[in-house]
Amino acid sequence: MRTALPILAVVAALVALWYAACLPMNAQQSTLLAERAGVSVTPATAAERRDRSGLALAFANPGVAVEHAFAQERPRLPAPHQVAAELWDSVVDKRVTSRRSLVFHAGITLAPTLLGFAIGSLLGIALAVGIVHSRVMDLSVMPWAIASQTIPILAIAPMIIVVLNSVGIQGLLPKSIISAYLSFFPVTVGMVKGLRAPGSADLDLMRTWNASRLRTFLSLRLPTSLPYLFASLKIAIAAALVGAIIGELPTGAVRGLGARLLAGSYYGQTIQIWSALFGAAIVAAMLVATIALIERITLRRMGLAR
Repeated sequence: MRTALPILAVVAALVALWYAACLPMNAQQSTLLAERAGVSVTPATAAERRDRSGLALAFANPGVAVEHAFAQERPRLPAPHQVAAELWDSVVDKRVTSRRSLVFHAGITLAPTLLGFAIGSLLGIALAVGIVHSRVMDLSVMPWAIASQTIPILAIAPMIIVVLNSVGIQGLLPKSIISAYLSFFPVTVGMVKGLRAPGSADLDLMRTWNASRLRTFLSLRLPTSLPYLFASLKIAIAAALVGAIIGELPTGAVRGLGARLLAGSYYGQTIQIWSALFGAAIVAAMLVATIALIERITLRRMGLAR
């Protein structure tokens, strides 16, 4: 209960700020809707409305702003209850197999997310093991891994899709590669940190026992690295979801969370855009929670959890 109260207070404050932001953001459209309904508003002329900011219009017509700001069909900033209603309609009221179901689109995006996460995680772990055990890889591979993250994913995603499409590779794999590109780096960095976590005294003890590199890795370095690995996997799984969504954008996809964002952008459906964003956030939270559950079970069985 003590933990829930601060969280609820922060959520309530954010929702209140969100509602407050809707007033100036939607004030101009509220004025137009009121005029069409025959309500007299100030400022009266279109030129005056163009010269006034959203906040000024909201103060000039507080009743109009409050009445129309939270019920527009295509608002600049949807109100929280509008996004919640859209989420309920697209998640609960629609069948999972329906193209209008957000669950259907989330499932389409989830497939490349998980495949890209698996590829990126395995690649990151392999690179980390090589970097820790090879001075040459440490000096050569690690700088390139860092440099790879300076390239904007929005710039490289179309290139990956076009190149793979030219050799006949379409569908799931190109989006998975983009997800793997975003997810391998945090796993690499976290695993390197974890594999190097054992102190010199522990390593000297393993040498005293004449332990091989493999035995030292399995008995000392790997168990010590698990907390670092799981922390990195939580970041990587969220990054993989972002990569899958971005991979859907250049192809003009008609299925997936990226497709919902594109469709909402094309037709000015801001409520649909916000509901898709919240849907992606919910999926990411569920994936991170799954990794956290696996972490808790694994560390507890190994005697590393408190």
